[in-house]
Amino acid sequence: MRKKKSPGTKGSAPPKTVDEYLAAVAEPARTTLQRVRAVIRSSVPEETIETISYGLPTFKYKGSLVWFGAFSDHCSLFPTAAVIHEFRNELKPYTTSKGTIHFPVDKPLPASLLKKMVKVRLAQVEHKKKP
Repeated sequence: MRKKKSPGTKGSAPPKTVDEYLAAVAEPARTTLQRVRAVIRSSVPEETIETISYGLPTFKYKGSLVWFGAFSDHCSLFPTAAVIHEFRNELKPYTTSKGTIHFPVDKPLPASLLKKMVKVRLAQVEHKKKP
């Protein structure tokens, strides 16, 4: 099965910034991803940067934290397999795979759940970087 492409990859130059990526996303997914982005921003340290990695919006803090994106029939959050495993019970209403959570284009993940997942991911990055 062929992977569905994210915005900005078909017939145009790949986005260089998160704002460019989001500008190429059709509604209602754009608003959904803007909400996801805002929740993530509110949950990470000030020095966290936003960039494009693997063609997707990415938050980086001492390494990549989380990625998110829009596809033809869903939006996705890529918080790593360990985070998905830790929240497997809370993620039962969603389609998940090893490193991806799919959610509707018109309904972002609940802010409280997203914040908890980002905090766990931050703790993993902090722990990994310690000597």
